[in-house]
Amino acid sequence: MFNLLALLTIGALPLALAGCARLTSGGGASPVYRVQRLTQPLTIDAQWDKAPWRRVEPLTLEYFMGEQPEHRPFTQAKLLYDDENVYVIFRVEDRFVRAVATETHGPVWKDSCAEFFFTPGADVEEGYFNLEVNCGGTPLFHFQKEPRTNQIPLAPEEMRQIEIAHSMPRTVEPELAEPTIWTIEYRIPVAVLERYRSVVRPRPGAIWRANFYKIADDTSHPHWLTWARIDKPTPDFHQPHFFGTLEFR
Repeated sequence: MFNLLALLTIGALPLALAGCARLTSGGGASPVYRVQRLTQPLTIDAQWDKAPWRRVEPLTLEYFMGEQPEHRPFTQAKLLYDDENVYVIFRVEDRFVRAVATETHGPVWKDSCAEFFFTPGADVEEGYFNLEVNCGGTPLFHFQKEPRTNQIPLAPEEMRQIEIAHSMPRTVEPELAEPTIWTIEYRIPVAVLERYRSVVRPRPGAIWRANFYKIADDTSHPHWLTWARIDKPTPDFHQPHFFGTLEFR
């Protein structure tokens, strides 16, 4: 969904300098995020501050890969779950925003893009999913047993079950240099994942493994930001052994 209000640029926005100051390439134990159960209806509309999300604590992408980036957008995410779905929302305080990929499973990582890599269980050896969505709402959703090996794109009928909303237009070109806040929100039916590997259904006590990323390969200010630190010198998000932990409550 294209929400015009979220396109308002913040003329004096400091781009959350306090949050950016926490970004680092080193240190830090593997993080844990506690996923709360959804207790009221949730409409997928990319509204960060609506009632179901209001009391949910966000996680923050505090690390980077490669050289320290000149532009470090303050990026947060929240998760919720119910018996059948996992819900994810990202909020990015950004600049130099671009989105040109419009085909499902296209090169969305080259655009201003937020990514959720995860295993629906504690065992990363069974394979992981990577769901990458650019700021215009175009998704790439793959499963792979090993990083970058036999990547399986989810089928069209499965992708139609992934509900996605976005605050920016589908295409952003030329690049938008002004300070801009954008959001994406989506619903992942757990049943879609069960074709590819064993799935631990979300419930109190369940454990998944995950990492969250912000990327913008082909913008004027590329960067590779992460939630869980990845101890590698070259940017590469396909590192499931560095995933943090999702604890369902």
